[in-house]
Amino acid sequence: MSDIKKSNLKTTAGILSKDACVVLVKTEWNAAIVDELERGCIKKLKELGVKKIVSIIVPGAVEIAFAIKNYWEHSKKEKKADAFVALGCVVRGGTPHFDYVCKAVTDGIVQLNLTLPRPTIFGVLTVDNEEQAKDRIGGSHGHKGEEAAITAVKMINLKPQTPKEA
Repeated sequence: MSDIKKSNLKTTAGILSKDACVVLVKTEWNAAIVDELERGCIKKLKELGVKKIVSIIVPGAVEIAFAIKNYWEHSKKEKKADAFVALGCVVRGGTPHFDYVCKAVTDGIVQLNLTLPRPTIFGVLTVDNEEQAKDRIGGSHGHKGEEAAITAVKMINLKPQTPKEA
C-alpha cells in the first residue's frame, strides 16, 4: 500500500514554462472524493505558478481517455495543453466491473502517454472502500490531487537528459 511517508516526491517542481496550461479531466462518479482531488490539484497547480487550468467533466473513468484525446485533437494551437491530469475514483463493488474499469482507464492513460506529445498524469484512485479514498484526499496517504499537480508540473519541465554512467 502506498504511503506518503515513504515517497520521495518533492513539492518543488522547478521553474514552470510561461503560460502553461493544464487540463483536468474528472469523473462524475464518486463526486465528493473527485471534487476534493480536483480542489487539491488546482490549489497546488496555482501554488506552482500554473496560470491556465481547464476542467472537463466526464461521466465515468472509462471516458477520461476519450475526453483527453478529443481535447488535444480539437484545441487550437494557442490553447493546447502542456499536460493533462486524469482525476477519478473507482470503488470496488461486488462484481468484476471494478477490475474492468480500472484496467480500461489505466490502459487508456498509458496509450495517451505513448501517443500524445504531452503527458497525462494518473490521478485516479482505485480503492476498496470510501475510507481508503478519504485517506488519499488529505488523510494518512497524503493528497493524491496535490501529488498529481506536482507530477504534472515536473513532467511539463522534463527535458531530454544525457544518461549518466553508473
